[in-house]
Amino acid sequence: MQSPLEREAAEYLTEHQILELLDNLTSTLLYERPAKPVEFLIDQLEKLKVARQTKKDYPCLFDESNLDTVFGILDTTKQGYITLRQYREALKTLGIRDFVMDPLGAREDKITLATFKNEAKTGLMNTCSTFKTL
Repeated sequence: MQSPLEREAAEYLTEHQILELLDNLTSTLLYERPAKPVEFLIDQLEKLKVARQTKKDYPCLFDESNLDTVFGILDTTKQGYITLRQYREALKTLGIRDFVMDPLGAREDKITLATFKNEAKTGLMNTCSTFKTL
């Protein structure tokens, strides 16, 4: 059983998305492995601050070329689409928790690159915007 102080601390961390922020910063740091890690982290926090104000360009590990690559790996026969199941699993693998479960093309079980990238970008933006929304 948690003490009132532990419960208050946990609520604070959850409310302000501190653990998600630290997770994203740590992942980016380990991926990039900069020569000056403290300066790099400060730069990432500054980018996050600007993104919060402008609502775009959130610092994220995945860029457009990564999304093209993921889609290409799944679309091995180059049909121009992936299945709904592949779409869902790919987004989960990218760390996206909240996404449209049945996007454009779901009824036909044919998710195009454009739909995949649009949903992935939206999901990544939400995932990478690790701060309390005002």
